[in-house]
Amino acid sequence: MTVREEFDEWAREGRDKGMEERHWHTAKHALARMPVEEDDFVLDLGTGSGYALRALRETKEAGRCYGIDASPEMLTNARSYTDDTNVAYVRGRFGALPFGDRTIDHIFSMEAFYYADTHEALREIRRVLRPGGTFYCAVNFFEESKETHVWQEKVDVEMTLWNRADYRKAFREAGLYVAEQDCIPDREVEIPPQEEFPTEDWETREEMYDRYRRWGTLLTVGVAP
Repeated sequence: MTVREEFDEWAREGRDKGMEERHWHTAKHALARMPVEEDDFVLDLGTGSGYALRALRETKEAGRCYGIDASPEMLTNARSYTDDTNVAYVRGRFGALPFGDRTIDHIFSMEAFYYADTHEALREIRRVLRPGGTFYCAVNFFEESKETHVWQEKVDVEMTLWNRADYRKAFREAGLYVAEQDCIPDREVEIPPQEEFPTEDWETREEMYDRYRRWGTLLTVGVAP
């Protein structure tokens, strides 16, 4: 199954809103850090329901905003959630962005980067970013977060499993400075007391704690020279 087919199915089932709700727990903290100024040109890779761009328009008055996704059904849903004429959604690949060289101020991606050809995508990101532009890459699926590794078994498309050092190395090889990297804990998922384990989804409290509190979302920030 292709990325398009997988996420078209998710969108038809209404799972895009569920993804938005879950991702928002940590995505909002990453978005708050972005140095977006009024009228900046912002791109969201793997936009899904488009929640990130709606948030940046509302809180930071970002200028022209584009959401890229491989799934036409996701884009149809995203368009239905806003009437903001400064937000547009485009079907495309991360490895062939439909923008000119040095035209984008900031790029965001949440839980989508590992579905792409990662090295190709980073070269394109470097190409379209203006000097001083940033790429905020947020993922939950990464090597150190052991409890997320089973996700590959639940989707029919290949996912790139990198560790923190892999991300830093790849960013630098693509020509981006690594300005920041840390893990944003998910403090909104409630973790039951020890005596309530095992639960339906977790064998031990330690596993659940590692997933949500210790590792949460890995954020790597690249800056174009």
